[in-house]
Amino acid sequence: MTDSSSSAIAVSPAVSPRDERVGLLLIFLSALMWSFGGAIARFIDAGDSWTVVFWRSVWAAAFLICFMIWRDGWHGTVRLFRGMGLPGLAVAFCFATASTSFVVALAYTTVANILLMQAGVPLLAALFAWVLFRERVAVATWVAIAAVIAGVAIMVSESLDGAVSPIGDGLALLIAVMFSIATVITRRFAHVRMTPATCLGTMLAAAFAASQASQFGVSSSDMGFLFAFGVVNLGLGLAFFATGARLVPAAVAALLGTFEPILGPIWVWLIHSEVPSGRTIIGGAVVVTALLVHSGLEFKRQARPVRPGVTGMPSPN
Repeated sequence: MTDSSSSAIAVSPAVSPRDERVGLLLIFLSALMWSFGGAIARFIDAGDSWTVVFWRSVWAAAFLICFMIWRDGWHGTVRLFRGMGLPGLAVAFCFATASTSFVVALAYTTVANILLMQAGVPLLAALFAWVLFRERVAVATWVAIAAVIAGVAIMVSESLDGAVSPIGDGLALLIAVMFSIATVITRRFAHVRMTPATCLGTMLAAAFAASQASQFGVSSSDMGFLFAFGVVNLGLGLAFFATGARLVPAAVAALLGTFEPILGPIWVWLIHSEVPSGRTIIGGAVVVTALLVHSGLEFKRQARPVRPGVTGMPSPN
């Protein structure tokens, strides 16, 4: 989810209709891969969440390194890590915090609560950009931000009356905040490639989890699910998005990204019979609706001709 939210901010150069269709498919596939995270995690029997964080992060880091070497070569991969600088380190820290919090939060709250809070990341990023850098925020975006905050408040209200653990909802909210901060950093430093930053984030998460885990041994069944959790859910999702995000408009990327919080709770419900609570459904519906409406309006704005008689996306120059 971090690379997705951040990469979607940069304006993509003009691409052919065929490449744009490929980009749309890749963005959808990334959201699909990420949506399986909760369902996969529920199959893992390892009692220590830090053990899960460690192996998931190790497998994701291994996959992302192999992906970058395949795409950019050894020397290109080294240059990417060297070139990310302090912005990349900051994004790596945010990603490490978010990916770790996701696994730990699963022990305290429902998959639906976690994923539906993440749906508001693009709008929370706009709020942080205004607070930190006084970036202009349109009235429609302010309305959408207010709706997201209201929706999240409905979901976390269950933790106030003891219906669910405040730790779980607190971690879910922390995930959304970390992703939002990473998005703002990437927007301010759009020239920096953030794929190595997300890879470094998985390494940091693995290193911290190694210091906290009570054991590293897991069953062969658990290792298979941990491989899928790290490679398919996290690593492959990032690779799909990193490749496709440059081929589609930002609003479309955000729109397709909503498939993750929509599909994620459905998989867990169908496979594990984990039914979201009434407040989660209501609050999540408010968040997803706000993002869908806002993304649709933004897409129409981006697609509007710059001059009468000129069609297509505005030039990035």
